Amino acid sequence: MSLSERLGAASSPSEFSPERMRARIELKLDALLETGRASALSTSGEAGRLEALVYSAIDDVVTDLNAPISPRDLAGLVQEIVDDRLGHGVLENLLRDDSVTEIMVTRFDQIYLERAGVLSLSDQRFRSELQLRKTIERMVGRVGRRVDESNPLVDARLEDGSRINAVLPPVALDGATLTIRKFGRERLDLRALIAAQTLSQEQADFLVGCIADRKNVVISGGTGSGKSTTLNALCAFIDAGERVVTIEDSAELQTEHAHLVRLETRPRNSEGVGEITVRDLVRNSLRMRPDRIIVGEVRDEAALDMLQAMNTGHDGSLTTVHANSPADALRRIETMCLMSELQLPLAAIRAQIASAIDIVVQQARLPDGSRRITKIVELAEAQDGGYLLSEVGS
Repeated sequence: MSLSERLGAASSPSEFSPERMRARIELKLDALLETGRASALSTSGEAGRLEALVYSAIDDVVTDLNAPISPRDLAGLVQEIVDDRLGHGVLENLLRDDSVTEIMVTRFDQIYLERAGVLSLSDQRFRSELQLRKTIERMVGRVGRRVDESNPLVDARLEDGSRINAVLPPVALDGATLTIRKFGRERLDLRALIAAQTLSQEQADFLVGCIADRKNVVISGGTGSGKSTTLNALCAFIDAGERVVTIEDSAELQTEHAHLVRLETRPRNSEGVGEITVRDLVRNSLRMRPDRIIVGEVRDEAALDMLQAMNTGHDGSLTTVHANSPADALRRIETMCLMSELQLPLAAIRAQIASAIDIVVQQARLPDGSRRITKIVELAEAQDGGYLLSEVGS
């Protein structure tokens, strides 16, 4: 059956509907792509050429159907198809919405949004599991990552810096899931954090003094508590004459420091080789003559390398860790150090921690969605079974 016959068989003009028209346009567009007129457009990023093809397909279908469609509806249909073919589908409008800070797709037909720290169910949804899967594959493919049944977990960073995590079946039992933590267009500085009551002026003055005095600082908190935002704000007070190396799983820091080297980890490739970890980068950074090392987050045995860097002339280094209190943060760092192949005794690790870390900043996300620095402590020394901590301002 020819293309025109297949289109003609789909419906009569009297059966016109936006959904049926979209189906016909998609069919027409597929045919145009298959003819080679746009063989690589689906991945090349040439939105203008694809949009022209979409208009051509619409013109053909509207002519065939003799169906009435307003310029506004036509423009909306074009944008929807271009977003789906070249962008991020139904997520495109949400990614453009600056009030949305996080997008959580729990199923193809269920999308939750975070605005001002509060979750709500969106009225947006994917048409099918297949559309969601294609969107995920397109997102990660553009940044050189791969996701499929043999590799169902992926972390990646979009072109604008937003972080994404996707999980596919069989690991995700109810269908593919996608989480996007959006990259803020405007960097929040310390004044903005004070205005948002994330911290007080007194706390801000103390932390700026810690940066100037080259104190080693650990920012502790749960997921979404604002650790990276606070780390970003503090980095602005590093002296411009210092050489800074940043190390991250997915680059989020937006520091505009003049003498800056940015490093990012790399996952293993499809052959299972080529992985570069945070630990690899921390070790390599020591050969780069940094004045300060900033690790976006320590979560494994790289913590031991970070401590050794702090203890060997790289004062003023900063990092973050997932923990619910300063004491928990230190215990978590202990545990990560014990994962090292060096098999150091706990007493030696505690001595390293007490010598390396000067300040622990505890940050929390409150029930109303706001972020607060709830505690700042100074670490004086290790004690039997724990550490001597002194809360600043108490």
